[in-house]
Amino acid sequence: MDENLQEFVNSRGVQVRVDREGGIIRGVKLLGLRSRNGRQYLPTALTAAAGLYEGAKVNVNHPKGSPLAARDYQDRLGAIRNVSVRENEGLFGDLHFNPKHALAEQLAWDAVNAPENVGFSHNVEARTSRQGDQTVVEAILKVQSVDLVADPATTRGLYESAAPAATEQLSEALQQLTVEQLRAARPDLVDVLAAQSAASLSELYSEVEHLRACRTKYQREALALRLLREYKLPDPYSADSRTRPFVSELFWETLLAAPGEPAMRALVRERAEMIATARQLDRALVDSARPRSREQYRLDQGGPEVHDARSFARAIT
Repeated sequence: MDENLQEFVNSRGVQVRVDREGGIIRGVKLLGLRSRNGRQYLPTALTAAAGLYEGAKVNVNHPKGSPLAARDYQDRLGAIRNVSVRENEGLFGDLHFNPKHALAEQLAWDAVNAPENVGFSHNVEARTSRQGDQTVVEAILKVQSVDLVADPATTRGLYESAAPAATEQLSEALQQLTVEQLRAARPDLVDVLAAQSAASLSELYSEVEHLRACRTKYQREALALRLLREYKLPDPYSADSRTRPFVSELFWETLLAAPGEPAMRALVRERAEMIATARQLDRALVDSARPRSREQYRLDQGGPEVHDARSFARAIT
């Protein structure tokens, strides 16, 4: 669940270094691993969030009303830089502040003499979950600002933009909410959700129909190839120039468009028979065009009598 959170932390026990003229307080603590009211930050959440705190704006006190409310110009004190993660401690960084700000001198004095008064309240958007009775912050999604507050050590720590009790009541109410109740209270919201669902379903139906068409085409092509192999006809995808006309592109399209296997089989059988007949005719034409030997007379069938070489010569000419 995504929530807007404010985390209070101070620099008690932290060694900070103050550059009054440069307007820098180095090594301030920005965020710990556990809040005073028991909420826990995952170390991975802090590591991933370090870049979000880099350059985060620092204001004086909380925003008026909502944590996301606009800030007054005089509230702007500075920014956070050089953010780093210290193992088992939390996030640390350098506070770059305006040395001419009305509170600059007070801030520098507190940092040296009473670092527990140098406290921050974070306006962040975070993803949380429940593990038993404990709230775990799994990720920090956005850092709105880092606010300088007075006496943060006396506060309870992390709290939501709404009161905790109100948030829990809202969560329980949402869990018990029915579609009928939502339709009665917010028909416009129900219409928006229904339109989004209808659009998603239409897209899914289109994808399903496309997949079905692809599957049907694949199955018909597989059947056609099986029938061609059965009747010893060439594969249209691998046939050479001599056999490619046997299964032409037109014949292949006609075969795939046939209404079922019996019709496809009939087309393939007819084509195979036509090719076999053509081959037989071709062989007959070839045989008829071959030269034939001249009929010879046999002596025992009444041919010319042969008594010597001269009569033999006359007989064969």
